[in-house]
Amino acid sequence: MGQGAELVVAGEGGAVSLLGDARFQQLAAVPAELEWFANLDNPRTRRAYQGDLKEFMVFVGIALPEQFRGVTRAHVLAWRESLEQRGLHGASIRRKLAALSSLYEYLCDRQAVTHNPVKGVKRPRVDTYEGKTPALADGQARQLLDAPDGSTLKGKRDRAILAVLLYHGLRRAELCALDVGDLQERRGVKHLRIQGKGGKLRYVPLHPSAAARVEDYLALAGHAGDKSRALFRALRNARDDGRLSDKGVYSNVVLHYGRPLGFTNLPLFGPHAMRATAATNALEHGADIAKVQEWLGHANIQTTRIYDRRQTRPEDSPTFKVAY
Repeated sequence: MGQGAELVVAGEGGAVSLLGDARFQQLAAVPAELEWFANLDNPRTRRAYQGDLKEFMVFVGIALPEQFRGVTRAHVLAWRESLEQRGLHGASIRRKLAALSSLYEYLCDRQAVTHNPVKGVKRPRVDTYEGKTPALADGQARQLLDAPDGSTLKGKRDRAILAVLLYHGLRRAELCALDVGDLQERRGVKHLRIQGKGGKLRYVPLHPSAAARVEDYLALAGHAGDKSRALFRALRNARDDGRLSDKGVYSNVVLHYGRPLGFTNLPLFGPHAMRATAATNALEHGADIAKVQEWLGHANIQTTRIYDRRQTRPEDSPTFKVAY
């Protein structure tokens, strides 16, 4: 069944099944597990979940997709313990358990199983780095925007990338996924069509400063009419589709220009700092927090509140009210 068929793997190294063959004699013949996998629209999610589930299959000894239906909570607990013993980061363990849980939620909906064995399995706590990510001051953001050399193709591309990040608060993956055709006009206003987390689509008005830089880049790059291809392209070591990679944005753009300005000394400085800067700046200049939530593509407004630092601005501290 297309890409879903990749899920069928035998236990590596001749792993012995912990489930026992007798448990599978009455299983239904239709593998709903493959249907679930085929329904994962986001290719990044599909790749990550495929790897996570293959790990679980090897650990438990699953050779056929239907055998997922014999898994119990004890198997999940044993797997979580083995992941912890391997020293995996809490966020990685949470993602692996989330992949397994997502499969079982689907199987429950299809009535292929009676319950989700991952439910109730405690997931490790992880620190959120959202609130710890630095937001640049206005002057620092301007320095970064002006850092690339505007006379070269790389400089024009990077000026456009930094403008799209700093004026719109995009995630790095969202920026890399932009096609030329995602530059669209709606009600006479230029917009970015953004494919967000979970396949959620949103339209964000394109800031005039960013629009000018993107047009300047496309004019020199020469692919403005290539609507179905990548907007931001690698200049060397390109992938088959020519698309600039996540790593390229991180290393060759954000860090490349941030390092000479001393920004890499800031904790957790990187593309996400551009997102934090955009959100913080919008809130400080009077943007409605619910609108900022929608703008950033946050599912929960509590995530957006992390960027609301209006009550903790240093210039508002009583320190500067003291006079002797």
